[in-house]
Amino acid sequence: MEVNVARWLPRSAANGPGERFVLWTQGCALACPGCWNPDTWSFAPRERMTMDAIDALVAETSGIEGVTFTGGEPFAQAAPLAELARRVRRRGLSVFVFTGHTLDEIRSPAGRALLAEVDVLVSGRFVQERRSVQLAWRGSHNQEVHFLTERYGLADMPSGEHVELHLWPDGRVVVTGFPEEPEALSSDSRA
Repeated sequence: MEVNVARWLPRSAANGPGERFVLWTQGCALACPGCWNPDTWSFAPRERMTMDAIDALVAETSGIEGVTFTGGEPFAQAAPLAELARRVRRRGLSVFVFTGHTLDEIRSPAGRALLAEVDVLVSGRFVQERRSVQLAWRGSHNQEVHFLTERYGLADMPSGEHVELHLWPDGRVVVTGFPEEPEALSSDSRA
């Protein structure tokens, strides 16, 4: 199985509890106005990666707490991500997923298989009029955090704004998290 990948970041503390490997999936039909990652909406192949290739990247990233799937829309590729999540959990790592769907909208067998492997789910469409940088792991007030296992709880949520800047060897600056003014950044610099 393969995943259509937009990009990945080996280590981030802004995308869930602890330091995490972050995988941005390519493809989202929701297209929420004001979305932080509109470059991930197209379903056109961006970088097709096998489970083994992604698993190897995770394995070579030492000292991480877990893996985060974001997008795009991870549930658009639920079947391969469910398999990847099973591999991640066998390594003793946690799984955190950002989705634009509500928990009730995730009904497909593949979607339910992915949910079965998730420790924390942040659900709900981004609503620009309800935007906030004061909410842990959420961009708008309507979004919800679901603790699906006993691994994490409310005490693990950070308070306030959480933003990271990463400088890549090729000179790119990657911004991830929930900054005050995402509109001020070019889409080439965001993750």
